[in-house]
Amino acid sequence: MFRKFLPFFIVAVVFPVAAVAESADEMELFLNIRRIGLETSKTQVRNAAQYQDSPIQALKADSQDFIKGVLDTALEYKHGKFKWDNSLFMEYGKTTLKPYDEPKTSSENADKILLSSDMSWACWKWGDFSFGPTMRGAYETEFVASGDAPRQNLVRANAGMSLFDHPIIKSLYLTGVYEYDFTYSNDKVSKTAAELGWRMEYKLREGVKFHTNGYYREYLSYSSYIPTDLERDFSAVLRMDTNLWGKFTMGPYTQYRRAKARGADDYGSNFIIGISFNYINRIGIIDVASATDK
Repeated sequence: MFRKFLPFFIVAVVFPVAAVAESADEMELFLNIRRIGLETSKTQVRNAAQYQDSPIQALKADSQDFIKGVLDTALEYKHGKFKWDNSLFMEYGKTTLKPYDEPKTSSENADKILLSSDMSWACWKWGDFSFGPTMRGAYETEFVASGDAPRQNLVRANAGMSLFDHPIIKSLYLTGVYEYDFTYSNDKVSKTAAELGWRMEYKLREGVKFHTNGYYREYLSYSSYIPTDLERDFSAVLRMDTNLWGKFTMGPYTQYRRAKARGADDYGSNFIIGISFNYINRIGIIDVASATDK
């Protein structure tokens, strides 16, 4: 397995060494709080028992509450052409259903912890675009196990090319993927895949900004057969932030996940729409370029 990771280790050493060779008066270190958010929606249906024969679905639906917490932060380091981001993403969401004639039930619809380290090298510049090789190492898991399934555990390594640091296109990459999945302790699986991903922002006007991020992953090979392993996986988030006060924002959001497991005949999907309340900030820790200009 070490030989499969060797190219990633080599790049991990070469990138920082090359960065140090750049001019020392161009260095930045920022804590980017992309968002600390609370996403919520609520449906309250009263007297549903009296409308079970009604053709109007809204009057006989189940009451339900959905709430999800999100933490998305990154420590961003830039030195000349070199960029190194270390990020932590966590989300947990639960839906509670309240049927009129049955006990209320709860189910998780979001549970993810993703710790990742991304390195990019701007070999070429075209206007506001930076373009060059990129690599990533990541560990993905969950807060709690779901039902009879074990808690997800996997490490992932990506290497490929990326556009980044554009005012709108923060990251647009195409990479190869090596994934080592040890979710099932007795059936550890190595996988390869191709991945296309993005993170973008667009300022509509002062105080209003659109955000989107996501990925599409196509799996190409597996070391063994596990029915729950995915063949392909698509995830996308679209959010609008409107400033309420200071760094606090509010706006609608939508999230869509669609995937196909090896042992399933049909695709599974999850679509969420709601309101998002967020705290967003970018805190400068080191900015040598700005300091030398003063």
